[in-house]
Amino acid sequence: MDFNRVKLPREIHSGPGVITETGSICKDLKLTGKLLVATGPHTLKVAGEKVIESLNAYDFDADTVIVEKASTDAVRQVQDSMGSVDAVLGVGGGKVIDVAKMAATNLGVHSISIPTAASHDGISSPRASIKNQEGSVSMEVEPPVGIIADTQIISQAPFRLLAAGCGDIISNYTAILDWKLAHRLLNEDFSDSSAALSLITAETMIKSAGDIKEGLIESAAIVVKALISSGMAISIAGNSRPASGAEHKFSHALDIIAPEPALHGEQCGIGSIMMMYLHGGDWEFIRDTLKTIKAPINASQLGIDPQYIIEALTKSHTIRKERYTILGDRGLTEKAAETLARKTRVID
Repeated sequence: MDFNRVKLPREIHSGPGVITETGSICKDLKLTGKLLVATGPHTLKVAGEKVIESLNAYDFDADTVIVEKASTDAVRQVQDSMGSVDAVLGVGGGKVIDVAKMAATNLGVHSISIPTAASHDGISSPRASIKNQEGSVSMEVEPPVGIIADTQIISQAPFRLLAAGCGDIISNYTAILDWKLAHRLLNEDFSDSSAALSLITAETMIKSAGDIKEGLIESAAIVVKALISSGMAISIAGNSRPASGAEHKFSHALDIIAPEPALHGEQCGIGSIMMMYLHGGDWEFIRDTLKTIKAPINASQLGIDPQYIIEALTKSHTIRKERYTILGDRGLTEKAAETLARKTRVID
């Protein structure tokens, strides 16, 4: 008999000022002894110092390591700093949290996710995007044992990051369509409960689009909740299918091709506009929702030359070939890619 084991965070704490409770939360999670705080050079001042202060107040021995990139070298750097720690606390954006999750998984210890921005669902998901010589690779990791999301801090991050998080959530729509397609054509395993959670999360995000405003704690709370739910859908499925389809392939292709890629969630949002068109769905609704949130809806707003959009579309099907999507096995011709981008107004 086959069993499906679902791993989810044990505790989730969110709200303004909750970061000052980090030490108490770690005690509740039965963590003891030495902890490692992985953070970025900027997020150390924004949030890392508050985390360390709270840990010290509860008699934890906390070391710090600075993470600047989500790379295999950064993962090794964190692992080399770990020693005999009980857990790694990733304090920062998606890159820091992904590195912390990966390093903790490699050495068999817990990780805690403490985001300073809500830009993608890596906050809670059992996946980490790590760059190597071939580009960005999504890898399976243990999900964080705890999440501490201070909505006051997150609301003060650049609004572009919050809008990118919205784009990542909205792209769940096309990810689910691709998953259903693979289920029908290839008999790929499909989880009704995971897909339902993913779609409810995307629908909630769209209904709340008009409430996403710069600097508002309430807006940060909406997006954080959605990103955590999306990450949980991935855990329930046992893979990233509920939140990653052709639109994510497009984003990863752009990461490789474009000299200066945009944010992951921004690229996925625009990818979702185009993939919804290919699915025959209401791509204009996706586009208008992103516009309401003030997320990018075209190449110009992404800051990426149209030629890279077209090239990425033609190469997207080669990313994660084992994952079947609306792009099929052959992908798009250059002419078809250009027509798609023009019809959806991604390029002029």
